[in-house]
Amino acid sequence: MLMGAETKVIVQGITGHQGEYHAKSMLNSGTKVVAGVTPGRGGSNVQGVRVFDDVRTAVSDTGANASVVFVPARYALDAVLEAIEAGLRTVVVISEHVPQKDALIMIEYGRLKGCRILGPNCPGMTSSRYGKMGIMPSQIFKKGKTGVVSRSGTLTYEIVNALSEAGIGQSTCVGIGGDRIVGTSMLEVLEEFEADPDTDNIVLVGEIGGMAEEEAAQLIKNKISKPVVAYIAGRTAPPGKRMGHAGAIISRGAGTASSKIEALNEAGVRVAFLPTDVPGLL
Repeated sequence: MLMGAETKVIVQGITGHQGEYHAKSMLNSGTKVVAGVTPGRGGSNVQGVRVFDDVRTAVSDTGANASVVFVPARYALDAVLEAIEAGLRTVVVISEHVPQKDALIMIEYGRLKGCRILGPNCPGMTSSRYGKMGIMPSQIFKKGKTGVVSRSGTLTYEIVNALSEAGIGQSTCVGIGGDRIVGTSMLEVLEEFEADPDTDNIVLVGEIGGMAEEEAAQLIKNKISKPVVAYIAGRTAPPGKRMGHAGAIISRGAGTASSKIEALNEAGVRVAFLPTDVPGLL
């Protein structure tokens, strides 16, 4: 389960502008935000949420099992390692510009300790039933049975909004991030959706660069029984030009929009030409 009724969330960096703003938004969406953490600010209060000096104390006092990290990149590794050491099961890393070495360390340590890392540099996840962990705009979501997994935050919002306007609600939406190194993979989210009784069909949002979508196509072909519709950004990207995210790097002919679309089509996935075409294909 990516996010459920039992999810209790800590906001690391809650006293910063972004942390406070999005903590309020998470609370308004129904998320159980039970604590904030900012070293040196313990005992204060933000948006009605008690602030602690460290994660371990916050977990001990509140029973929290998840965290959203809103700290600057240079502090992100320490914040994530602290959350893992405190026994949290899910850590969503919103922080961008995290060095690749730091991302590798937090992700591998999370795997060793049984902690799911989402991100870094991701918009987080939203459940239409249980709230959100991250920065996705709550007003565009509608309760329903479509799971969405995406590498692009902006495209996620555009496609979710199109789905909602067409009357197609979502179960859970997961933005894995577009950096070269991310924690939770597209494959892992697809497997979660396959096992989720609240998800009847899936939308996959990809982009040029890397092999995630080709790997996803193989998994869909072999293990995913639910209908999948996809959109791949970057059809018109000039050959040899690096586009957008660090993950959007094409090498040796692999990772192009055409190679991804071909792989998905071979797996029985219908691929939209425009983001707004996704609802019609569903």
